[in-house]
Amino acid sequence: MAPQLRVFVPPHPLIQHWLGVARDGSTPSTLFRSAMAELGRWLTYEATREWLPTLETTVATPLGPCAATFVNPDVPVVIVPILRAGLALMEGAQALLPLASVYHVGFVRNEETLEASCYLNKLPDKLPPESRVLISEPMLATGGTIMALMQDLIQRGADPAYIRIISVVTAPVALQKLADTYPTLNIYAAAIDEGLDNQGYIVPGLGDAGDRTFGT
Repeated sequence: MAPQLRVFVPPHPLIQHWLGVARDGSTPSTLFRSAMAELGRWLTYEATREWLPTLETTVATPLGPCAATFVNPDVPVVIVPILRAGLALMEGAQALLPLASVYHVGFVRNEETLEASCYLNKLPDKLPPESRVLISEPMLATGGTIMALMQDLIQRGADPAYIRIISVVTAPVALQKLADTYPTLNIYAAAIDEGLDNQGYIVPGLGDAGDRTFGT
């Protein structure tokens, strides 16, 4: 049987709490930023399970030798925030992965055609195939942006099996596009929503995450 895209919606009460805060249209920008940072933290925690490579060794406790497990520093760990909304999850993600390299990419969406175009790309020319890549994208709506980034990452050497996406709210149309093309991909989301409105926004969603994060 072919591998299938896996979308995890962790039932953690803190994820659900901060999702509720982020969804509330009356939440002020400062509290919205805190909610997104916390969602970035807890979704990253879930996404790194059985994903970070480890080393088995022995340490000396004050009372004697003991087996120990450490994250393998020789395997690159990369965070790719999609500007600008992806920055909202970065504080939480970097708190758990402080040694990860961060490569920013920026996309803007044409509000008439809903097509995404890239205006900034700081990815390296090549990524080692064993690299662990964490994509920070609060909303997976039409799927145009994430599909463009996935194609670029793979062209640069990334393995879809080692890519994780953290997202706050997702729509079935984007998930279906990813499933059709990248069956080994893993996505960690706070919610899978009903769908999109005629402007391509997720419903019920949480509004424009970039605007709400930066107060614009």
